[in-house]
Amino acid sequence: MLDRKIEDLKILFTQEQIEQKTKELADKINKDCGPDSELVLICVLKGSTMFCCDLAKYLKMPVEMEFIRVSSYGNAKTSSGNVQAIDLTLPNLEDKNVLIVEDIIDTGCTMEFLINILCRTHKPKNLKVVTFLNKKIARKVNIEPDYYGFDIDDKFVVGYGLDYEGYMRNLPYIGYFE
Repeated sequence: MLDRKIEDLKILFTQEQIEQKTKELADKINKDCGPDSELVLICVLKGSTMFCCDLAKYLKMPVEMEFIRVSSYGNAKTSSGNVQAIDLTLPNLEDKNVLIVEDIIDTGCTMEFLINILCRTHKPKNLKVVTFLNKKIARKVNIEPDYYGFDIDDKFVVGYGLDYEGYMRNLPYIGYFE
């Protein structure tokens, strides 16, 4: 049973702010990639699902969506730094433009793991990273996303795909507990 309640959440980003920022990110990606360039989105499950689907709606180039699953949190409120590959099944990405879509980058360990494995085993033509939330204050490795929505402080956030013990992903906003 959850020891936190939705009523106790403080809103960090509203649904409207999320939608506006997602459109801005898509505009930047559209400008950088161009309408004739095919793009493979790799959605990092489960947290990035909502962001990835919303982002894809605003991309103007042909898009293929793939899904992978890794874990560094488990049910904890902070990343363990130990990345577990749960499902990295992907098609051939050699010589393709690839964009990893992440919900939040904090320590950077998960993203470093993904970039290394994708470059080593799949050899994409171009590999970039977009994250909705960028928690630089928690960074343990030297990773910077190519695109990000919001910088955040060291808060445990939920909603818009981000969870607390598997719950609260469905909230249309991003909130935090005091």
